Amino acid sequence: MKLLFVVNPISGNVNKEPFLKEAKTLCNKYRIDFEVFKTTGKNDELSLRKILEQFSPDKVLSVGGDGTTLFTSLTLLGTEYPMGIIPLGSANGMATELFVNPDPIEALKDVIMSDIVAGLDLLKINETYYTMHIGDIGVNAHIVEAYEKDPKRGMASYAKYFIDQLTKLKPFHATIRANGKTYREKLLMLAICNARKYGTGVPLNVVGSPMDGLFEIVLVKRISASSLIKAGLAKFDENFLDHQASKVIAAEYAEVELEKPHLLQLDGEVIGKFKELKLEILKGAVQFITHAENKYLEKYL
Repeated sequence: MKLLFVVNPISGNVNKEPFLKEAKTLCNKYRIDFEVFKTTGKNDELSLRKILEQFSPDKVLSVGGDGTTLFTSLTLLGTEYPMGIIPLGSANGMATELFVNPDPIEALKDVIMSDIVAGLDLLKINETYYTMHIGDIGVNAHIVEAYEKDPKRGMASYAKYFIDQLTKLKPFHATIRANGKTYREKLLMLAICNARKYGTGVPLNVVGSPMDGLFEIVLVKRISASSLIKAGLAKFDENFLDHQASKVIAAEYAEVELEKPHLLQLDGEVIGKFKELKLEILKGAVQFITHAENKYLEKYL
């Protein structure tokens, strides 16, 4: 077996070297051939493609957070290389959503042992941008923007900007066209979901799956003390999710028109301001290495 580790050394300010040292010991023990590719921020996609061609691994492992997983997935588009996830970022939302073991070495063992490969969807926005997890327009996008600019990271900083944005809530109008229907809504947030939960574990919807060939648009109409409390409780029990505070639209393709340009964030990265969005699901775009305890397999594999 040949493994290629795709490592983002700086993702989440998490030191990857202890994991790589342990992974090397494990691979040497079982005579597993491996290579390590570390991103630098310069021509990473081209460099990774060259290594794939030269090394021709049996399995590719994304070592980092959601951003590393997205980068690896996009580089593998159109190839037959299967990808596994090693969760070592600040936000491992997609790994959690896909039932990846939170212990990096145990996750590596699962990838080595498993022969289960399933199609994982990608969501394309305006023919240019992609997300595997969750993006949004509205209050959370502004929280992410402020958080990105703050040198102090962590939940305390996030909470500070969360509270600040709650005092500045401004509704906006959006027109959504999907499944032959048109929805005109006044919203506080519009979320674009290829999964159900944020990296914090708080769910936006309970019907989505990153392996079903659909995405969900969640229209958040109300944010109150009651809905926030329910959202927090829903992290532990999804029955607490306040369904009356939002509307969920599942689709393969949709168009969103806003009254004026609004800030868009995708997987924790601020992309820019947009007035129109064209959303398209890429069904089973990534060959994902998983295991039988992945609950999505029960319905879609």
